[in-house]
Amino acid sequence: MQFTGYIKGINLGGWLSQCNHSKQHYDTFIIESDIKQISSWGIDHVRLPVDYELIETDSGDYIEEGFRYIDSCLEWCDKYGLNMILDLHKTAGYSFDESETSTDFFKSAKLQNRFIELWKEFVKRYGKYDNRLSFELLNEIVDKDVVEIWNGIAERAVKTIRQYAPNINILIGGVRNNSIFSVKMLDLPYDEHIVYNFHFYEPTVFTHQSAYWVKEMPLDFSTTYPNEFNEIISKTKQFLPDQHREIFTNISLDKMDKNFFEIVFSEAVQVARERNIPLYCGEYGVIDRADVISTLNWYSDINSIFEKYGIARAAWTYKGKDFGIIDEHYAPIFDNLIKLL
Repeated sequence: MQFTGYIKGINLGGWLSQCNHSKQHYDTFIIESDIKQISSWGIDHVRLPVDYELIETDSGDYIEEGFRYIDSCLEWCDKYGLNMILDLHKTAGYSFDESETSTDFFKSAKLQNRFIELWKEFVKRYGKYDNRLSFELLNEIVDKDVVEIWNGIAERAVKTIRQYAPNINILIGGVRNNSIFSVKMLDLPYDEHIVYNFHFYEPTVFTHQSAYWVKEMPLDFSTTYPNEFNEIISKTKQFLPDQHREIFTNISLDKMDKNFFEIVFSEAVQVARERNIPLYCGEYGVIDRADVISTLNWYSDINSIFEKYGIARAAWTYKGKDFGIIDEHYAPIFDNLIKLL
């Protein structure tokens, strides 16, 4: 089962989320000509990450000027023939990149109610666009121990949205940063308009090499793709000890190559088939510290698996955020890269 209309996409990360929340930034980072350019790439949608700060004050009042940027993106996408996913990237009390201080969200009825009320506001404004807009409830639940709590919050949000938009697609991701291995932990689909969402940056030691925000990652570390499988495992243990989880368990390969994607995707593909539900990879990409040939190799391999299993996806990201594919680093491979989105 495919997520029709959302097969190939790009993220607009850093515009209305993970940014300097100022009018000057909002007005200049993404403009209409960017959406026009994206539409020329042969893709069908954009994923729009939005932080609650854009549209809510600290006290929870709504900011009309903030909603107008979402309105503009919707209008531009309509003009240039693109669908859009509205992704609530951060909500009051929860941020994936500040997960250690975001535990209260899963304990606080007040914060959860505010989350539900925000989705009620979203659906009242945008639910009528169900032919070209989809909703993504919340970006990257980090804590592996909140599976049941998160499933309960998600179910409540879906029921709220359905009061106003019975047919709009709703994307739900699992714990551990939308891990592909958490897909199976999501509730059975509540209706026929639910999509399972995951993110994929594996092997992270390659896609995030030299990343300054990764605690134990050396700023001068570099590696290539494809590579020796044992070399990738060794460097992952060394630089990403917290991330050396079951991603490599029970896999015996000589090379870290396309066969790795095939093996790791297999469980989620099977779950989606059994539950008759579309799969969507909301983020994937390679940092601009990697060499461009390795980057192209990685995109080529993951794209082949997306195509083989009909998995919809959106690359991270259009511009900036150390992954922006229109940025200078990717210029030598740009024409080939956009063909692999």
